[in-house]
Amino acid sequence: MAPPADTDAGFRREGERLIHRGAVVTMAVGSFVAPDGHRFERDVVHHPGAVSVVPLLDDDTVVLVRQYRAALDLELLEIPAGKRDLAGEPPELTAHRELQEEIGMRAGRLEKLAEFFNSPGFCDEHSHVYLGRELEPAEASLQGVEEQHLTIERLALDEVPARIADGTIVDAKTIIGLSLAMRRLGR
Repeated sequence: MAPPADTDAGFRREGERLIHRGAVVTMAVGSFVAPDGHRFERDVVHHPGAVSVVPLLDDDTVVLVRQYRAALDLELLEIPAGKRDLAGEPPELTAHRELQEEIGMRAGRLEKLAEFFNSPGFCDEHSHVYLGRELEPAEASLQGVEEQHLTIERLALDEVPARIADGTIVDAKTIIGLSLAMRRLGR
């Protein structure tokens, strides 16, 4: 996703030096030139991108996962999500796959809610969030140790604002997805 053309302030990327290549992200030091000619460096994390889905059931509840997040050493309540780790796979297909893997459901209909950059100050992760409707059971296929220990919870849409306000839900993609889903549904 490229920034809008009218936001180019004359900055220029000259290159970058690889620092670390991990299983999910790479870390580099980028070299840049400012409009006034000033040269500077910034740490840059490259991420393959992600998708997330707000799975909406017919009874106006959403299906969430409580999953351990190692970087925080906490379990967070989140909408189902995953990396775009299959090269060339359209984000909608990744969303369908992640939904089935994590909560064992298929969406008969996916509606795109938004695209966003998670932490653009240092990372190029680009995320897509969808509203999943017409859910049907499917076989789950939990990947990785964290997913194998996640728990599934249901939350009434009417409770979402209170759970965000009281700190039960603190994950950004979840707050974005749930808030946009509620708006789409006229709540």
